Amino acid sequence: MENLHLKGRKNTDLFEFDENIKNNSLNTTLKLETENFQYLIGTDEAGRGPAAGGVWAAAVCFNKNFNKSIFSKLNDSKKLTPKTRLDLFEIIKENSIWSIKAITVEKIEEINILNASLLAMKYATEEIIKKIGSKNILTIVDGNKLIKNFSYPQQYIIKGDSKSASIAAASILAKVSRDMYMENIDKEFPEYDWKNNKGYLTKKHIESIEKFGITKYHRVSFLKNIENKSPRYKSEAVIIN
Repeated sequence: MENLHLKGRKNTDLFEFDENIKNNSLNTTLKLETENFQYLIGTDEAGRGPAAGGVWAAAVCFNKNFNKSIFSKLNDSKKLTPKTRLDLFEIIKENSIWSIKAITVEKIEEINILNASLLAMKYATEEIIKKIGSKNILTIVDGNKLIKNFSYPQQYIIKGDSKSASIAAASILAKVSRDMYMENIDKEFPEYDWKNNKGYLTKKHIESIEKFGITKYHRVSFLKNIENKSPRYKSEAVIIN
């Protein structure tokens, strides 16, 4: 299928975008398998760029006949404040069929971050499809790549988290979940300031790596320019229930 690289849309158009693509009326050149779909799933990831911690993905299929007005602040998670993301996190879950999945650092190092991100989205999306129990489903994927080894209709949407309500919602679930995870593992290794930098290579994070070495949560393949890669060991991570 072709990609959709459309101009930015207003927040109020996010749900209209989803309805149009679900009904195959957004772009008549798209060659979808059916004229329209009964269900639409949006999926997105969080954590491709950081040098520490796993990568997370979420998938969202909104319930039918829910109140769209409660989503007036819905947008790409990166454009929202932490408080707004947290508020929307619960609202999204209450009004959708959703799934959140994570891929470990070990798996990221094995298959690379792009494949790990797509794998997380695959797991999240397939869980929703099983819950719905229908084959008449279209999955829209944020970015410019399709999910690999995925046997259902799918379409990637460039900058989809700022165009599609379903993808924007998935981006929020993934972002909030990963932030919570990073705050939890920060309790084990507070020297790296993960509760604030979320694993990105800030100045303080780099200085801590050079001083203390790397942990089991660091992605070694992301640390090519860091001199001290000697491992350090502490107790097991805090488990997120």
